[in-house]
Amino acid sequence: MRFFSIFFLCLSLQVLHSQNQFVPDDTPYKTALKNAKTQGKPLFVMLYADWCPHCNQMKKEVFSDPAVMDFLKKNYVCVWKNVEKEEGIALKDKYNTKSLPTFLFIDPNNEVLLYALKGESKKADFLTEANYALNSRMQLPYLEKQFLDDPSNSTKFFAYLNTLKKGKDRTDLSIPTHIYLNTQSDAQLVSELNWRVIANGVTDIKSREFQYVLNHQKDFAAAASQNRVDRKIESIVNELLRPYVDGLDTINYYKQREIAKSIRLQKTDSIVFKFDLTLAERTEKWQQYKKVTLEDTQKIAWNDASFLKEIGQTYLKHISDTESLKKSISWVKHSLELNDSYDGNLLIARLYNKIKDKKLALKYAKDAREIGTEMGWGTKDADDLLAELNKK
Repeated sequence: MRFFSIFFLCLSLQVLHSQNQFVPDDTPYKTALKNAKTQGKPLFVMLYADWCPHCNQMKKEVFSDPAVMDFLKKNYVCVWKNVEKEEGIALKDKYNTKSLPTFLFIDPNNEVLLYALKGESKKADFLTEANYALNSRMQLPYLEKQFLDDPSNSTKFFAYLNTLKKGKDRTDLSIPTHIYLNTQSDAQLVSELNWRVIANGVTDIKSREFQYVLNHQKDFAAAASQNRVDRKIESIVNELLRPYVDGLDTINYYKQREIAKSIRLQKTDSIVFKFDLTLAERTEKWQQYKKVTLEDTQKIAWNDASFLKEIGQTYLKHISDTESLKKSISWVKHSLELNDSYDGNLLIARLYNKIKDKKLALKYAKDAREIGTEMGWGTKDADDLLAELNKK
Protein backbone atom coordinates (compact mmCIF):
# COMPACT_ATOMS: atom_id res chain seq x y z
CA MET A 1 0.00 0.00 0.00
CA ARG A 2 2.87 2.32 0.90
CA PHE A 3 4.49 1.57 -2.48
CA PHE A 4 1.34 2.63 -4.36
CA SER A 5 1.06 5.85 -2.31
CA ILE A 6 4.65 6.81 -3.16
CA PHE A 7 4.09 5.84 -6.82
CA PHE A 8 0.98 8.02 -7.16
CA LEU A 9 2.70 10.90 -5.31
CA CYS A 10 5.61 10.79 -7.77
CA LEU A 11 3.20 10.55 -10.70
CA SER A 12 1.26 13.57 -9.41
CA LEU A 13 4.47 15.59 -9.02
CA GLN A 14 5.50 14.68 -12.56
CA VAL A 15 2.12 15.80 -13.91
CA LEU A 16 2.32 19.06 -11.93
CA HIS A 17 5.88 19.63 -13.16
CA SER A 18 4.85 19.02 -16.79
CA GLN A 19 1.92 21.42 -16.38
CA ASN A 20 4.33 24.15 -15.28
CA GLN A 21 6.62 23.67 -18.25
CA PHE A 22 5.96 25.95 -21.19
CA VAL A 23 6.06 24.13 -24.51
CA PRO A 24 5.91 26.45 -27.58
CA ASP A 25 3.43 25.38 -30.23
CA ASP A 26 4.71 25.15 -33.78
CA THR A 27 2.03 27.06 -35.68
CA PRO A 28 3.40 28.05 -39.13
CA TYR A 29 4.16 31.76 -39.36
CA LYS A 30 1.89 32.33 -42.37
CA THR A 31 -0.99 30.61 -40.58
CA ALA A 32 -0.49 32.78 -37.51
CA LEU A 33 -0.30 35.89 -39.70
CA LYS A 34 -3.58 34.96 -41.39
CA ASN A 35 -5.22 34.29 -38.01
CA ALA A 36 -4.04 37.66 -36.71
CA LYS A 37 -5.56 39.46 -39.69
CA THR A 38 -8.85 37.57 -39.27
CA GLN A 39 -9.02 38.27 -35.53
CA GLY A 40 -7.84 41.90 -35.84
CA LYS A 41 -4.99 41.36 -33.42
CA PRO A 42 -1.28 42.10 -33.62
CA LEU A 43 1.16 39.21 -33.89
CA PHE A 44 3.46 38.33 -30.99
CA VAL A 45 6.62 36.41 -31.91
CA MET A 46 9.24 35.01 -29.55
CA LEU A 47 12.57 34.21 -31.21
CA TYR A 48 14.61 31.76 -29.15
CA ALA A 49 17.18 28.98 -29.26
CA ASP A 50 17.19 25.78 -27.23
CA TRP A 51 20.72 26.49 -25.94
CA CYS A 52 19.88 30.05 -24.77
CA PRO A 53 19.64 30.16 -20.93
CA HIS A 54 17.73 33.46 -20.92
CA CYS A 55 15.19 32.04 -23.39
CA ASN A 56 14.71 28.97 -21.21
CA GLN A 57 14.35 31.10 -18.09
CA MET A 58 11.62 33.16 -19.78
CA LYS A 59 9.79 29.98 -20.76
CA LYS A 60 10.07 28.64 -17.21
CA GLU A 61 9.34 31.79 -15.20
CA VAL A 62 7.17 33.94 -17.45
CA PHE A 63 5.40 31.92 -20.13
CA SER A 64 4.50 29.07 -17.77
CA ASP A 65 2.37 31.55 -15.81
CA PRO A 66 -1.33 31.20 -16.81
CA ALA A 67 -1.94 34.94 -16.23
CA VAL A 68 0.76 35.85 -18.73
CA MET A 69 -0.49 33.39 -21.32
CA ASP A 70 -4.11 34.49 -20.83
CA PHE A 71 -3.08 38.10 -21.45
CA LEU A 72 -1.10 37.22 -24.57
CA LYS A 73 -3.82 35.01 -26.05
CA LYS A 74 -6.48 37.65 -25.36
CA ASN A 75 -4.55 40.45 -27.05
CA TYR A 76 -2.26 38.77 -29.59
CA VAL A 77 -1.90 35.82 -31.91
CA CYS A 78 1.26 34.16 -30.60
CA VAL A 79 4.10 32.46 -32.46
CA TRP A 80 7.26 30.88 -31.04
CA LYS A 81 10.14 30.32 -33.44
CA ASN A 82 13.52 28.67 -32.98
CA VAL A 83 16.15 30.79 -34.78
CA GLU A 84 18.02 27.65 -35.80
CA LYS A 85 15.08 26.35 -37.83
CA GLU A 86 13.77 27.51 -41.20
CA GLU A 87 11.02 29.98 -40.22
CA GLY A 88 13.00 31.24 -37.23
CA ILE A 89 16.05 31.90 -39.41
CA ALA A 90 13.93 33.87 -41.89
CA LEU A 91 12.33 35.99 -39.16
CA LYS A 92 15.67 36.62 -37.45
CA ASP A 93 17.12 37.87 -40.73
CA LYS A 94 14.05 39.88 -41.71
CA TYR A 95 13.96 41.82 -38.44
CA ASN A 96 17.77 41.97 -38.04
CA THR A 97 17.71 40.14 -34.72
CA LYS A 98 21.08 39.79 -32.99
CA SER A 99 20.10 39.03 -29.38
CA LEU A 100 18.13 36.23 -27.74
CA PRO A 101 15.47 36.06 -26.64
CA THR A 102 13.82 38.69 -28.83
CA PHE A 103 10.10 39.49 -28.75
CA LEU A 104 8.49 41.06 -31.81
CA PHE A 105 5.08 42.75 -31.89
CA ILE A 106 4.00 42.94 -35.53
CA ASP A 107 1.16 44.50 -37.50
CA PRO A 108 -0.24 41.53 -39.44
CA ASN A 109 -1.55 43.68 -42.30
CA ASN A 110 1.84 44.90 -43.53
CA GLU A 111 4.26 43.07 -41.21
CA VAL A 112 5.56 46.38 -39.85
CA LEU A 113 7.31 46.10 -36.49
CA LEU A 114 5.19 47.84 -33.87
CA TYR A 115 7.39 47.14 -30.86
CA ALA A 116 10.33 44.93 -29.90
CA LEU A 117 12.02 43.70 -26.73
CA LYS A 118 15.21 41.77 -26.17
CA GLY A 119 16.61 39.88 -23.24
CA GLU A 120 15.28 38.26 -20.09
CA SER A 121 12.77 40.07 -17.87
CA LYS A 122 10.49 39.42 -14.91
CA LYS A 123 6.76 38.73 -15.35
CA ALA A 124 5.61 42.17 -14.22
CA ASP A 125 8.12 43.95 -16.46
CA PHE A 126 7.23 41.80 -19.45
CA LEU A 127 3.49 42.42 -19.00
CA THR A 128 4.10 46.16 -18.71
CA GLU A 129 5.97 46.17 -22.01
CA ALA A 130 3.39 43.93 -23.71
CA ASN A 131 0.74 46.47 -22.65
CA TYR A 132 2.83 49.34 -24.05
CA ALA A 133 3.01 47.47 -27.36
CA LEU A 134 -0.79 47.71 -27.64
CA ASN A 135 -0.76 51.52 -27.29
CA SER A 136 -0.49 53.13 -30.72
CA ARG A 137 1.18 56.26 -29.27
CA MET A 138 3.96 54.13 -27.79
CA GLN A 139 4.60 52.05 -30.89
CA LEU A 140 7.65 52.50 -33.10
CA PRO A 141 5.86 53.73 -36.28
CA TYR A 142 4.13 56.54 -34.38
CA LEU A 143 7.27 57.55 -32.45
CA GLU A 144 9.37 57.44 -35.62
CA LYS A 145 6.92 59.70 -37.48
CA GLN A 146 6.78 62.16 -34.58
CA PHE A 147 10.57 62.35 -34.57
CA LEU A 148 11.04 62.64 -38.35
CA ASP A 149 8.44 65.42 -38.50
CA ASP A 150 10.57 67.43 -36.05
CA PRO A 151 14.12 65.92 -36.07
CA SER A 152 15.73 68.69 -33.99
CA ASN A 153 13.35 68.04 -31.09
CA SER A 154 15.38 66.15 -28.47
CA THR A 155 12.29 65.05 -26.51
CA LYS A 156 10.80 63.35 -29.57
CA PHE A 157 14.19 61.90 -30.47
CA PHE A 158 14.68 60.31 -27.04
CA ALA A 159 11.11 58.99 -26.98
CA TYR A 160 11.84 57.15 -30.23
CA LEU A 161 15.40 56.12 -29.30
CA ASN A 162 14.52 54.79 -25.85
CA THR A 163 11.76 52.61 -27.29
CA LEU A 164 13.89 51.49 -30.23
CA LYS A 165 16.78 50.34 -28.06
CA LYS A 166 14.49 48.05 -26.02
CA GLY A 167 14.57 45.61 -28.90
CA LYS A 168 17.52 46.64 -31.09
CA ASP A 169 21.29 46.59 -30.81
CA ARG A 170 23.30 49.80 -30.58
CA THR A 171 24.23 49.79 -34.27
CA ASP A 172 20.50 50.04 -35.13
CA LEU A 173 20.31 53.32 -33.21
CA SER A 174 22.84 55.01 -35.48
CA ILE A 175 20.49 56.25 -38.24
CA PRO A 176 18.05 58.24 -36.05
CA THR A 177 20.97 59.46 -33.92
CA HIS A 178 22.71 61.01 -36.91
CA ILE A 179 19.46 62.46 -38.24
CA TYR A 180 19.06 64.31 -34.95
CA LEU A 181 22.74 65.31 -34.63
CA ASN A 182 22.74 66.71 -38.17
CA THR A 183 20.41 69.41 -36.86
CA GLN A 184 23.03 70.42 -34.27
CA SER A 185 26.05 72.63 -34.93
CA ASP A 186 29.51 71.62 -33.72
CA ALA A 187 29.25 74.06 -30.83
CA GLN A 188 25.83 72.62 -29.85
CA LEU A 189 27.27 69.12 -29.61
CA VAL A 190 29.08 70.06 -26.39
CA SER A 191 26.25 69.79 -23.89
CA GLU A 192 25.08 67.24 -21.34
CA LEU A 193 22.00 66.47 -23.44
CA ASN A 194 23.86 65.99 -26.71
CA TRP A 195 26.53 63.98 -24.93
CA ARG A 196 23.77 61.53 -23.96
CA VAL A 197 22.77 61.34 -27.62
CA ILE A 198 26.36 60.65 -28.69
CA ALA A 199 26.97 58.14 -25.89
CA ASN A 200 23.81 56.18 -26.70
CA GLY A 201 23.68 56.25 -30.46
CA VAL A 202 26.99 57.08 -32.17
CA THR A 203 28.80 53.91 -33.24
CA ASP A 204 30.75 55.06 -36.31
CA ILE A 205 34.37 55.84 -35.43
CA LYS A 206 34.74 58.01 -38.56
CA SER A 207 31.58 60.04 -37.96
CA ARG A 208 31.73 63.80 -37.63
CA GLU A 209 30.38 63.61 -34.07
CA PHE A 210 32.88 61.08 -32.76
CA GLN A 211 35.79 62.86 -34.40
CA TYR A 212 34.59 66.06 -32.74
CA VAL A 213 34.61 64.26 -29.37
CA LEU A 214 38.21 63.12 -29.97
CA ASN A 215 39.32 66.64 -30.79
CA HIS A 216 37.44 68.30 -27.90
CA GLN A 217 37.75 65.80 -25.06
CA LYS A 218 38.26 68.45 -22.37
CA ASP A 219 35.10 70.28 -23.44
CA PHE A 220 33.03 67.09 -23.33
CA ALA A 221 34.63 66.08 -20.01
CA ALA A 222 33.40 69.39 -18.57
CA ALA A 223 29.89 68.77 -19.94
CA ALA A 224 29.76 65.13 -18.85
CA SER A 225 32.89 63.69 -17.17
CA GLN A 226 36.29 62.45 -18.27
CA ASN A 227 35.38 58.93 -17.21
CA ARG A 228 32.29 58.92 -19.45
CA VAL A 229 34.28 60.29 -22.38
CA ASP A 230 36.96 57.62 -21.86
CA ARG A 231 34.33 54.86 -21.73
CA LYS A 232 32.78 56.08 -24.98
CA ILE A 233 36.13 56.13 -26.78
CA GLU A 234 36.92 52.62 -25.53
CA SER A 235 33.49 51.25 -26.42
CA ILE A 236 33.55 52.60 -29.97
CA VAL A 237 36.95 50.97 -30.61
CA ASN A 238 35.59 47.73 -29.17
CA GLU A 239 32.52 47.94 -31.41
CA LEU A 240 34.74 48.58 -34.43
CA LEU A 241 37.16 45.69 -33.94
CA ARG A 242 35.45 42.95 -31.93
CA PRO A 243 33.23 41.59 -34.76
CA TYR A 244 36.30 40.98 -36.94
CA VAL A 245 38.15 39.24 -34.11
CA ASP A 246 35.12 37.10 -33.26
CA GLY A 247 34.73 36.21 -36.95
CA LEU A 248 38.50 35.64 -37.41
CA ASP A 249 38.33 38.11 -40.30
CA THR A 250 42.00 39.11 -40.42
CA ILE A 251 41.74 41.09 -43.68
CA ASN A 252 39.08 43.51 -42.48
CA TYR A 253 40.47 43.56 -38.95
CA TYR A 254 43.80 44.97 -40.08
CA LYS A 255 42.06 47.55 -42.28
CA GLN A 256 39.93 48.80 -39.39
CA ARG A 257 42.80 48.48 -36.92
CA GLU A 258 44.58 51.35 -38.65
CA ILE A 259 41.59 53.60 -38.02
CA ALA A 260 41.61 52.68 -34.31
CA LYS A 261 45.38 53.20 -34.06
CA SER A 262 45.03 56.66 -35.62
CA ILE A 263 43.31 57.84 -32.42
CA ARG A 264 46.74 57.68 -30.71
CA LEU A 265 45.59 57.38 -27.12
CA GLN A 266 47.05 55.00 -24.53
CA LYS A 267 43.65 53.53 -23.71
CA THR A 268 42.80 52.73 -27.34
CA ASP A 269 46.32 51.43 -28.04
CA SER A 270 45.79 49.02 -25.15
CA ILE A 271 42.50 47.75 -26.62
CA VAL A 272 44.11 47.27 -30.05
CA PHE A 273 47.07 45.43 -28.45
CA LYS A 274 44.74 42.98 -26.70
CA PHE A 275 42.71 42.40 -29.86
CA ASP A 276 45.96 41.85 -31.83
CA LEU A 277 46.98 39.14 -29.38
CA THR A 278 43.53 37.53 -29.25
CA LEU A 279 43.33 37.32 -33.04
CA ALA A 280 46.88 35.93 -33.31
CA GLU A 281 46.05 33.27 -30.68
CA ARG A 282 42.75 32.25 -32.28
CA THR A 283 44.33 31.98 -35.72
CA GLU A 284 47.50 30.39 -34.27
CA LYS A 285 49.74 32.98 -35.91
CA TRP A 286 52.53 32.72 -33.35
CA GLN A 287 55.06 34.79 -35.29
CA GLN A 288 52.52 37.62 -35.40
CA TYR A 289 51.89 37.16 -31.66
CA LYS A 290 55.63 37.39 -31.04
CA LYS A 291 56.00 40.47 -33.24
CA VAL A 292 53.21 42.36 -31.44
CA THR A 293 54.44 41.47 -27.95
CA LEU A 294 58.08 42.27 -28.68
CA GLU A 295 57.07 45.69 -30.00
CA ASP A 296 54.48 46.75 -27.44
CA THR A 297 54.46 44.70 -24.21
CA GLN A 298 56.59 47.13 -22.20
CA LYS A 299 54.66 50.10 -23.55
CA ILE A 300 51.16 48.68 -23.06
CA ALA A 301 51.18 45.93 -20.42
CA TRP A 302 54.13 46.88 -18.21
CA ASN A 303 52.08 47.57 -15.08
CA ASP A 304 49.72 44.60 -15.40
CA ALA A 305 51.26 41.59 -13.59
CA SER A 306 48.52 39.16 -14.65
CA PHE A 307 48.75 40.18 -18.31
CA LEU A 308 52.56 39.83 -18.29
CA LYS A 309 52.19 36.29 -16.95
CA GLU A 310 49.54 35.46 -19.59
CA ILE A 311 51.98 36.52 -22.31
CA GLY A 312 54.74 34.48 -20.66
CA GLN A 313 52.49 31.39 -20.63
CA THR A 314 51.85 31.79 -24.35
CA TYR A 315 55.59 32.05 -25.01
CA LEU A 316 56.16 28.92 -22.95
CA LYS A 317 53.65 26.98 -25.06
CA HIS A 318 54.23 28.36 -28.55
CA ILE A 319 57.50 30.32 -28.96
CA SER A 320 60.75 28.45 -29.42
CA ASP A 321 63.63 30.84 -30.18
CA THR A 322 65.89 31.51 -27.21
CA GLU A 323 66.20 35.29 -27.53
CA SER A 324 62.43 35.80 -27.55
CA LEU A 325 62.03 33.45 -24.59
CA LYS A 326 64.64 35.46 -22.67
CA LYS A 327 62.58 38.57 -23.35
CA SER A 328 59.47 36.87 -22.01
CA ILE A 329 61.42 35.92 -18.88
CA SER A 330 62.21 39.61 -18.32
CA TRP A 331 58.50 40.43 -18.56
CA VAL A 332 57.52 37.75 -16.04
CA LYS A 333 60.34 38.86 -13.71
CA HIS A 334 58.85 42.35 -13.80
CA SER A 335 55.45 40.85 -12.91
CA LEU A 336 57.13 39.46 -9.77
CA GLU A 337 58.32 42.96 -8.89
CA LEU A 338 54.69 44.04 -9.07
CA ASN A 339 53.37 40.95 -7.29
CA ASP A 340 55.65 38.12 -6.13
CA SER A 341 53.65 34.94 -6.70
CA TYR A 342 53.81 31.16 -6.76
CA ASP A 343 52.61 30.89 -10.36
CA GLY A 344 54.96 33.65 -11.56
CA ASN A 345 58.04 31.97 -10.08
CA LEU A 346 56.94 28.60 -11.46
CA LEU A 347 56.43 30.13 -14.90
CA ILE A 348 59.94 31.64 -14.93
CA ALA A 349 61.36 28.28 -13.85
CA ARG A 350 59.63 26.59 -16.78
CA LEU A 351 60.81 29.27 -19.21
CA TYR A 352 64.41 28.85 -18.01
CA ASN A 353 64.01 25.10 -18.35
CA LYS A 354 62.83 25.60 -21.94
CA ILE A 355 66.03 27.48 -22.81
CA LYS A 356 68.04 24.81 -20.94
CA ASP A 357 69.23 27.01 -18.08
CA LYS A 358 68.99 24.40 -15.33
CA LYS A 359 70.60 26.52 -12.62
CA LEU A 360 68.09 29.37 -12.82
CA ALA A 361 65.20 26.96 -13.44
CA LEU A 362 66.05 25.26 -10.13
CA LYS A 363 66.27 28.61 -8.32
CA TYR A 364 62.83 29.81 -9.38
CA ALA A 365 61.21 26.40 -8.89
CA LYS A 366 62.52 26.40 -5.30
CA ASP A 367 61.22 29.96 -4.82
CA ALA A 368 57.82 28.85 -6.09
CA ARG A 369 57.73 25.88 -3.71
CA GLU A 370 58.77 28.11 -0.79
CA ILE A 371 55.93 30.58 -1.50
CA GLY A 372 53.42 27.75 -1.88
CA THR A 373 54.52 26.15 1.38
CA GLU A 374 54.37 29.46 3.27
CA MET A 375 50.85 30.07 1.98
CA GLY A 376 49.71 26.53 2.79
CA TRP A 377 48.99 25.73 -0.85
CA GLY A 378 49.66 22.53 -2.74
CA THR A 379 53.09 22.62 -4.40
CA LYS A 380 52.81 19.55 -6.64
CA ASP A 381 53.63 21.45 -9.87
CA ALA A 382 56.79 22.93 -8.34
CA ASP A 383 57.76 19.57 -6.80
CA ASP A 384 57.30 17.79 -10.12
CA LEU A 385 59.44 20.37 -11.93
CA LEU A 386 62.17 20.13 -9.28
CA ALA A 387 62.15 16.34 -9.57
CA GLU A 388 62.46 16.63 -13.36
CA LEU A 389 65.33 19.14 -13.11
CA ASN A 390 67.23 17.08 -10.56
CA LYS A 391 67.21 14.11 -12.90
CA LYS A 392 69.07 16.09 -15.57
